Amino acid sequence: MDILFEKIYEPAAGPLWQRRFDALWPHYRKWYLSEGIAARQTYLAGHRAIKAHMPELLPTYERLCELAGGGDIASRFLSFYRPPPYLSGCSQAVWLGNNEPMLVRNYDYDPHLIDGVILHSRWNSHAVIATTDGMWGVIDGMNDTGLAVSLTFGGRRIVGDGFGVPIILRYILEFCSTTQDAIEVLKSVPCHMAYNVTTVDRSGEYITAYLCPGADTVLAHTRISTNHQENVEWHRHAQITATLERERFLLHRLTLHDDPPEKFIATFLKPPLYSTQFGRGFGTLYTAVYRPAQGQMELHWPGDVWTHALADTTSSKRRVRYPDTSNGKVSRTAQSR
Repeated sequence: MDILFEKIYEPAAGPLWQRRFDALWPHYRKWYLSEGIAARQTYLAGHRAIKAHMPELLPTYERLCELAGGGDIASRFLSFYRPPPYLSGCSQAVWLGNNEPMLVRNYDYDPHLIDGVILHSRWNSHAVIATTDGMWGVIDGMNDTGLAVSLTFGGRRIVGDGFGVPIILRYILEFCSTTQDAIEVLKSVPCHMAYNVTTVDRSGEYITAYLCPGADTVLAHTRISTNHQENVEWHRHAQITATLERERFLLHRLTLHDDPPEKFIATFLKPPLYSTQFGRGFGTLYTAVYRPAQGQMELHWPGDVWTHALADTTSSKRRVRYPDTSNGKVSRTAQSR
């Protein structure tokens, strides 16, 4: 199947964002209501949660709700407050050679469920370039201070009170400048599922935070994250995604090799990091590279690189072909996104 990726440059949210939201909303709406409307929080609950935990983000949320038509369901969805559960694979690591830190990550997910959007905006304090989920949540991204973040699923089945992690990453990039700033957000904003967030800033300071509902955030001084936290709890998921094998491989590359940056990136495009499990929802959809010192990000696929810079104010598109997954197709209405 083919996926059309689009890089959108729109400093203030407006018609370009609205156009993409309108295209994606029918699919998101089905997924969002897949457990029934009674399972979802009210608009007022989401609004109050953002005001309580991320108040600086509230005007942006209200503006996006307006662009989305002001409907009740769309506004609930855009709050990212207690959404349906969703799973992903993913590997990520911080490379620190040559005094130019780099965040590299594989996004392992079902190709039917991806936004396919790189959003380059300036909604608040910082210019931000990021791949999106839910049209404003962040899967991975960077801002103009050189702070880069990305996420991986934490490998635990618990679901609780809190936000979908992509909006937490959005909040970080909109208002934080350093890893220390990001740590304060990661410690204070509740996440509704177990996720690992890795951040690195222009100085090379990094952290990986283990988020889990109902528990304090654990800060790990590690440059590597796959799909478990301190220990494996969901053994079946760990086997399917090979989380331990990928972690060991990355540890080996970072501790026993002195790879130049391009060689380190290339390891993400080969097994065991690169996954072909597209029919099971864990195929590698792209490798993202963030270079904070250069203000540059790239998306890599085998044989192809798509480069973007914060200084570049153009919009563009790239079509990517993935293996046919029709035999094991997962629609966006599936409860595990």
